[in-house]
Amino acid sequence: MHIFITGTSSGIGLAIANKFLSEGHTVTGFDKNEAAISHKNYIHFKGDVRDKDSYPDIAPVDILVNNAGIQGDDDIAVNLKGVIDITERYGIHEGIKAVLMIGSAGAHSGAEFPEYVASKGGVLSYTKNVALRIAQYGATCNSLDFGGVVTALNKPVMEDPKLWNQIMDLTPLRRWMSVEETADWAYFMTVTNRFCTGQNILIDGLEYGNAHFVWPE
Repeated sequence: MHIFITGTSSGIGLAIANKFLSEGHTVTGFDKNEAAISHKNYIHFKGDVRDKDSYPDIAPVDILVNNAGIQGDDDIAVNLKGVIDITERYGIHEGIKAVLMIGSAGAHSGAEFPEYVASKGGVLSYTKNVALRIAQYGATCNSLDFGGVVTALNKPVMEDPKLWNQIMDLTPLRRWMSVEETADWAYFMTVTNRFCTGQNILIDGLEYGNAHFVWPE
């Protein structure tokens, strides 16, 4: 199948692209940075999700993965408006099999930067809108709303022992996801899954559910 993924030059997007390539699919990547993948079945386009003029003219895609995102700088334009524009261009058509949004646990808890959680909160609603519209094609649309993931973007807290210990105290599994685990989820929800749709799937190691019941012993 032909897979179109945004934000493929690092982190989660890079891992997802490599996962699809390893399974024999053709991947088109779109990122503001240069390609980080050299593979015979990978094509890279350099551009910005905020700039429709930079969108590539490509053959219809079977699966669209909206991964490109940012934190603390023009969040709504990139994380929400960019997702909408990319999806309307590449994801709404007969023949589409799946559209996947990479959301955030912060959209559920509200516990991050204001514009970031607002942008990701919009993605949750837009996921359901797209799911309803592409159901006529037998296609699915879901969001994977990850908590902590081990990426370069999270180095400010990962490399600070005090902050890291605070985070681990809130995370029952005592670790964060690897990018390879995020890629496995992305592949499952777009290729294996054919019925679950319109869902915002929170995957955060139970950090959001870590509420302590207080009662006399």
